[in-house]
Amino acid sequence: MDILLSIPFLIFFPLITSLFLLSPLFTNNEILIRRFAKSIFGAEFVYTILLYLFFSPANPYEANLSICGLDWIQSIGVRFLFEIDSIRMILVILTAFIFLIAAFASKLHIRKNHKFYYSMLLLLQSAILGIFTANDMFVFFMFWELELIPAYFLIGNDWGSISSSKTNGAKNAAMKFVIFTFAGSMFMLLGMLLLHYFNYVSTGILTAKYSDLNVSNIPLSIQILISICFVLGFGVKLPIVPLHTWLPDAHTEAPTPISIILAGILLKTGAYGLFMYNFIILKDSFGILVPYLVIFALINIIFTAFVAFAQTDIKRIVAYSSISNMGLILLGLCACNSIGIEASIFHIVAHALITAGLFEICGIVYLRCKTRDINSIGGIAKNLPRLFGFATLIVLASIGIPAFAPFISEILTIIAAMTSEMSEVLKFAAVFSLPLLILSSCYMLKFLHSAFMGEQGEKFENINDISMHEFIILAMITFGLVLFGLFPNTILNMVNF
Repeated sequence: MDILLSIPFLIFFPLITSLFLLSPLFTNNEILIRRFAKSIFGAEFVYTILLYLFFSPANPYEANLSICGLDWIQSIGVRFLFEIDSIRMILVILTAFIFLIAAFASKLHIRKNHKFYYSMLLLLQSAILGIFTANDMFVFFMFWELELIPAYFLIGNDWGSISSSKTNGAKNAAMKFVIFTFAGSMFMLLGMLLLHYFNYVSTGILTAKYSDLNVSNIPLSIQILISICFVLGFGVKLPIVPLHTWLPDAHTEAPTPISIILAGILLKTGAYGLFMYNFIILKDSFGILVPYLVIFALINIIFTAFVAFAQTDIKRIVAYSSISNMGLILLGLCACNSIGIEASIFHIVAHALITAGLFEICGIVYLRCKTRDINSIGGIAKNLPRLFGFATLIVLASIGIPAFAPFISEILTIIAAMTSEMSEVLKFAAVFSLPLLILSSCYMLKFLHSAFMGEQGEKFENINDISMHEFIILAMITFGLVLFGLFPNTILNMVNF
């Protein structure tokens, strides 16, 4: 494939520009830095669209990237292999879009250290694209660990944003994120090593390429052990309760654009890992774990919904709602049928758009009101009618109103669980989770009512409505929610599982 339509270019272009931006060769002018970074994110998004236009599901993009003619670690069969199939294409385009949204949102929320901030943002995009396109276990793990570096700095550094903490809370939240993720990575690495070794014992071939991993001759007990290792590793990032405690703190302390990326993309790497490793490679052992994972999915949906309702910080409400929604993605995967996979992939996209919109609204409210306490705001719809309009649309979308994307994924998830032949527990979960989706209406409508309606305080009488810059960001997100809500086959036809 020509270099202008290749996977390595997609992955490493942000990495190279990140290093260039960080170098002394680039100016320290804030405006030029911001415009340069946004142009790179914009170009990356356009590039993913070009890849999509030339993409054929029957012929996935593949790349074998050798360094000086040599594969990475030949002695153990590790190679720089990359691939983009139809599902990965969805995730790649979504990644490029969410990072573009975050880059636009950064204009109002990031006020210093611009070179370092945008270079870390570009590095994080490169790492996540590597995670989604890697076709070798250990290359996947390399990008998984690489993602920790920029994420730590983006969460923990002081970017001059008034919406971030002035104490050590941000650094503590970043360290908590790293510790949780690194601990999960150790289980993941153990699973990979066991899979690599037992695959070699059963086939006589040293390889870490996904398609070459044959688990049919590996004892089922070993498969279950490996599958549990992967569930623990990816469950931290998804996150699965009780491995979720890092997420609310990270969202609370991170600036708005990073919260958009955390909820919109970073959590989805955990869902992708469960799909690729547990569902695709270790399907038999995953089927044995399904009844237990369904219980955890229900806990995610129920427990975090109640916790979200009890919050008074608008960012923490959205953070806990994210964990609740990830339970739906896990439930869809547990169905182990084509409808379940379609539902999970669709909800990955829908949830990414919802959280991007909600966190942007939270950031805008804080910029105007200088508080995130839902009990201290109130009545701001009078001065912020355009923001209130977008907030109403996005909140209605988040609770599953027809004509918006989340409605499609929620209905598909329930149908997938009801028709699944994996376990009777799934049918119970489907029946039980449907009325529990009403909980999302409770905390989302509480968010909308408490923040925008009621009696307006005197200190909010002179606040201004959203700027054209903020209007464009929210309009792009709302357009995506309506587009995929009215035309869901644009995504469902690509899944084709």
